[in-house]
Amino acid sequence: MKLKDAIEILRPINCLMGALTVIIGLLNTRTSVSLPLLLSNFILGTLTYIFLAGSGMVINDFYDYEIDKINRPQRPIPRGSVSLSQAKMLFFTYLSIGLLLSVLNILIFNLNYIIIVIAAFFGFMGWIYAKWGKKSGFLGNIIVSISFSIGMIYGALLNSSSIPIYVYYFFLTAFFLLLSREIIKGCEDIEGDKKEGVKTLAIRIGAKKSITFAMISSLLAVIFFTLPLFTNIINPFLFLITMSSGLIIVAFSIFLMIKINMERNDFKRVSLFLKLGALLGLLSFVFASL
Repeated sequence: MKLKDAIEILRPINCLMGALTVIIGLLNTRTSVSLPLLLSNFILGTLTYIFLAGSGMVINDFYDYEIDKINRPQRPIPRGSVSLSQAKMLFFTYLSIGLLLSVLNILIFNLNYIIIVIAAFFGFMGWIYAKWGKKSGFLGNIIVSISFSIGMIYGALLNSSSIPIYVYYFFLTAFFLLLSREIIKGCEDIEGDKKEGVKTLAIRIGAKKSITFAMISSLLAVIFFTLPLFTNIINPFLFLITMSSGLIIVAFSIFLMIKINMERNDFKRVSLFLKLGALLGLLSFVFASL
């Protein structure tokens, strides 16, 4: 195993995108904390998320070895760059580093111990999802969506024990948008999932009905996306400007779901636009704090 393989299996782009949730929580509760504390929480909080999320990526690839040989043979384990024993070692290493960083953050700044509970929950949910949750289908989709979005709550708690209502709206926007994408990904991966006994929503009720669930989830994301405008967010003007692009992308994703031809490439396209919409949404949450 080479260093680049150990980094690649982390899926660093996904981890960095997820770390934006912590930054969002931090920036949107920054008015009551000093700059040195904010910067320290920024460094330790984002690194905690990256290592915990990375451990989840590794253990997911460990349990998905047979599925990935069909669906994603280019990943490090199925292509032979990382062995299963090495993947298990990387999982425990990344998980331990993430939890240690969270503990250090609490001890250095005398923070609420609920923070380490959330970090441990996030870290071990990656393992629970990979071993049991994914095969359960829709429950697994919910686990993934919560795990990604929980960074906003975690980041907010690093600064304050009182979380503003708009942070919860940010959390729910990300949750429902990620849930929609997970459902679509289940439609995309039906072939490999069937062979491995993964009970995704698409396999349980069919791809066509699953698309309806994905559309409802996307619409709920749109609703929660707009609600922060009616709260006391730090910068509603910048939020309104930047959220518009995200809303357009999500609306286009919903349009694609309506017109979809039920081909794998079509599902992949919808998944890509939902991911782009989620990224633009996260950026708008950052701008809301400037």
